[in-house]
Amino acid sequence: VQLQASGGGLVQAGGSLRLSCTASGFTLEGYAVGWFRRVPGKEHEAISCMRNDGLDIDYVDSVKGRFTATRDDAKNTVYLQMNNLEPEDTAIYYCATPYLDYDFPPDCHKTSYQKHWGQGTLVTVSS
Repeated sequence: VQLQASGGGLVQAGGSLRLSCTASGFTLEGYAVGWFRRVPGKEHEAISCMRNDGLDIDYVDSVKGRFTATRDDAKNTVYLQMNNLEPEDTAIYYCATPYLDYDFPPDCHKTSYQKHWGQGTLVTVSS
């Protein structure tokens, strides 16, 4: 049972990347999915939470209007489209799924409330 994030890389400020998060060993359908990021030496920052039905997505202010989360349950994958990237977006990005009895969106943003964590993918934005 695991989540695997991919799609990170080096991009110039103003550029775009699309991250993917694929589940294996379980079905993402029915789970909310959150994206987090972490700068080494700092704590995880929750940046988005997609409700389990995909009909509502909560974003933190720092990424609103620039990042878009989507899901394709047929592919057991969720995506994070990141546009107009800034050097401050440089971090390791993770996807995670909260426990099923979560409260949207606050529990989805809590690192302590995640049932599954993905391995991260590094995003580096140069100025």
